[in-house]
Amino acid sequence: MRFLRRVKADVRARKNIETYVMALILLLFAVVSVISDVVPEEVKWAAVLAGLGVLLYRATLPEQPRGGRQVLGDRAGFDDTPVPRLFDGVRDVRVFAPSAANLLSPYVCETLRTSVLQRRDATVRVVVLDPGQEEAVRIARSQLDESDDHQLQSLPVALGAMLERLARMRGWGTPGKVEYRLFPYNPGFSLVLTDPDDWQGRAIVELHGAGRSTFARMHVDLTRERHERWYAYWVEQFDYLWETARQVETPAREPEDS
Repeated sequence: MRFLRRVKADVRARKNIETYVMALILLLFAVVSVISDVVPEEVKWAAVLAGLGVLLYRATLPEQPRGGRQVLGDRAGFDDTPVPRLFDGVRDVRVFAPSAANLLSPYVCETLRTSVLQRRDATVRVVVLDPGQEEAVRIARSQLDESDDHQLQSLPVALGAMLERLARMRGWGTPGKVEYRLFPYNPGFSLVLTDPDDWQGRAIVELHGAGRSTFARMHVDLTRERHERWYAYWVEQFDYLWETARQVETPAREPEDS
């Protein structure tokens, strides 16, 4: 089953297509040869030589980056990916961050509104720090703001603005649903999940560290089909955050988007 899922993921990503096509052709020739002798010898040899040619071609390709170079990066590397591509075809987005201000900019929120949230079964779930936990916010501010001299907005201000933005998003009235909750402390990472229950799911983890600027933080980019164990770990992390976070009461009338 793991092999079939990998093949499906490669075909969806348009990778190794020529290898799979040639393997299928050779398999068909092998089956036909066993059942009957209707395939001429020259055709059989042509198929074998073509298969060898594909293998030789694959051997000449530069080796694909493995390990850390595929999985690890900093924020600049992930910012190179256009936001619409990150959410292309996605119906389940889950976010945890102390304020989420760096991710959920007005542009990204509008992208979510016009793409993901246009699907009736779509959900966007966001967890941020609870502003009522003043000591936790103070510690998080010391860790995140004071280590970055280039911050344009302090954590408490960014958090307040994000809560107002999330309240407006929840009142959009889109086919998809926006929900958000408040967590009592900063566990030291930010997390973005896209379609985490599907095989093409993706998890991007930012590790905060200490004494380093925002753009120097390590990012770990995991996919379910290639990093199943640690991918599942981070999905469970979000599930824990969501289940233990404080729900935000819906006011009698949500703020309307201006």
